[in-house]
Amino acid sequence: MPESPKTASGEILGLFLRLGLLGFGGPAAHIALMEREAVEQRRWLTREQFLDLVGGCNLLPGPSSTQVAMALGYTRNGWAGLLIAGICFIVPASLATLALAWAYVRYGHFPQAQGLLYGAKPVMVAIIAQAIWRLGHMALRTWKLGLLGVACLAAAFAGLPPIVILLIAGGLMLALAWPTFRVRTSANGFACILTGVGAAGAGTGLVPIALTFLKLGVVVFGSGYVLLAFLQADLIDRLHWITQQQLLDAITAGQVTPGPVFATATFLGYLLHGWPGALVATVAIFLPSFFLAAAVGALAGRLRQWKPAGAFIEGVNAASVALMAEVGFLLGKATLIDSWTWAIGLASALLLLRFRVNATWLILGGAALGIVLRGLH
Repeated sequence: MPESPKTASGEILGLFLRLGLLGFGGPAAHIALMEREAVEQRRWLTREQFLDLVGGCNLLPGPSSTQVAMALGYTRNGWAGLLIAGICFIVPASLATLALAWAYVRYGHFPQAQGLLYGAKPVMVAIIAQAIWRLGHMALRTWKLGLLGVACLAAAFAGLPPIVILLIAGGLMLALAWPTFRVRTSANGFACILTGVGAAGAGTGLVPIALTFLKLGVVVFGSGYVLLAFLQADLIDRLHWITQQQLLDAITAGQVTPGPVFATATFLGYLLHGWPGALVATVAIFLPSFFLAAAVGALAGRLRQWKPAGAFIEGVNAASVALMAEVGFLLGKATLIDSWTWAIGLASALLLLRFRVNATWLILGGAALGIVLRGLH
């Protein structure tokens, strides 16, 4: 990626702390917010460079949107930027989830938060739709990439795993472009690269918790939602640490809080071993992402300079937009359920596209309106 002036740590901190506090809607919504803030408003990087980061992070295990945040921080201020972006994006979600875990253990239920989501999620659907439109213009700029995007979208709806779609799309574009490459590009490319509430897990120790969640941070591909299948297999079926109901409650906590869905680990860690368990589980599941995201931030631009890798990345980027579109459609289908949610979503789209209103105010306004509307029912 081309050298650019460093961004002050305070600006990175302010942006990602705000995104961590307002990032409802899951990974697709988070990436849409980052595109709007980093590309559209701050001009930190071009859409092509942003797509390269998104595509690279989608190929990694772990929370993809969190890794995009870290990679963005790395491109702006090296390791300091990566650490600031990652911590600021993760901590608000983890603290909010921890508060819910405490309330769950103490009272047996969650504080009411459905009204907040009722109003905030339609705004996020509008933000995702806007980001897909803008990123799609770049990622699907030729007829081959356009057809590939449609095929990837169909494959996603058919249930093919995201990592498989990404690898096939990248491999296909590489195969189509391979005859045009000269042998000498290989040497140049390689040179470029080288430069119970609480009871079920009461006896669970911190070391097993750390190892289990560290493994999850390394092996979970796809998105935060894929994590849920791994949690079922490990924590319930294999280890018997928690019950099915506790897992469902932990998933709910991850959904009603902003930021990465992987913050569900904080809730589960608290159930297993109180405050220390929450800290250990959170650190363990996110730790691999800091190193993986740094590699993406450092190599994304250099890899594109090597023509075979550039062709592969183009395919991955087309697939990434298609996967984002699938998630956006499913989120919209689950969110736009009545006249009020449709009105909030359409009004948000109009304000974003026509009047360029700051997304932060729209999310806050939608959340406040949702709480009011839920209170009237």
